[in-house]
Amino acid sequence: MRSRPAHVLAVVLLIGLIHGCSNALRWSPDTHVVRSGETLYAIAWSHGLDPRDLAAWNGLGDGSLIYPGQRLRLTGSSGKRPPSTPAQASRAPAPAPARPAPRPAVQVSGWQWPTRGSVIGAYGQTAKTESGVHIGGQRGQSIRAAAGGEVVYSGDSLPGYGNLLIIKHNADFLSAYGFNDALLVNEGQTVAAGQKIARMGQGPGQRPLLHFEIRRQGKPVNPVAYLPSR
Repeated sequence: MRSRPAHVLAVVLLIGLIHGCSNALRWSPDTHVVRSGETLYAIAWSHGLDPRDLAAWNGLGDGSLIYPGQRLRLTGSSGKRPPSTPAQASRAPAPAPARPAPRPAVQVSGWQWPTRGSVIGAYGQTAKTESGVHIGGQRGQSIRAAAGGEVVYSGDSLPGYGNLLIIKHNADFLSAYGFNDALLVNEGQTVAAGQKIARMGQGPGQRPLLHFEIRRQGKPVNPVAYLPSR
């Protein structure tokens, strides 16, 4: 009878271990399941990736071949190792290949401020501006394209951005405009620098503002460093 509590505890721990393993098999931080309304650019944006890399890792071509329920890899390696033979097992593992050097970015000329107003949340100042800036203003005021390009996302499926627009300016630079009251352009549309693309809405704390980001090869940069002085 003394061994029964220990036996029961062992069974409980074993069940928990099996359950934990099954969860680990179902979920991986290196994959993303496509949801309705998402695009290649929106998925890359939410994970801080270069859209070109995401497309290449998943054999997506131009990125138009994604569909709800599709599972995408978020890394360039499958993480699987080939089976080893006894002879291979005795050898020292080969060194991992070096990461390629960052590609030189194709710059964008003629950046301009996307709306009137002062920066009320500086880049990196808080968790809400760790990837961009907040520009204050009045609800309904015009939001304009910071540079010319193609609208690659127009919607509200990315949590934390409200009504969001993403514009592709060239192969390396994207800009994003969040917390809009209304979106005035559609995906696939070409816009000119300074063109009206949205109307300002309310951000955190029900305060009228624009959340504005610039990303270089998928990574956030300080937008103010690219915008003209005021």
